[in-house]
Amino acid sequence: MGKLVLVGLGVVAAAVGAVQAARSVSTSQGGWAGLSEGVRAFAADVRAGAAEREEELRIALGVDTGTLDEATARDLLENPTAPRRGLHAG
Repeated sequence: MGKLVLVGLGVVAAAVGAVQAARSVSTSQGGWAGLSEGVRAFAADVRAGAAEREEELRIALGVDTGTLDEATARDLLENPTAPRRGLHAG
């Protein structure tokens, strides 16, 4: 269910982006130059959001606080339902 929601959000984001791009090209004096600047700004926003989310996940998993080592955290992400020793839900 969660993946379906993410796919839906991606489709909506792509549609909104396409509409905004079309409006940008048709209404801006810069034409394609304005569009390419908008795409660059959007890509920068996506990179910033991804970095922020990665930081949140590292904190949530305890990687940055020393609660979990990086290999254990990576295993949790790759195999979230696998049985483990020494990890307790809390």
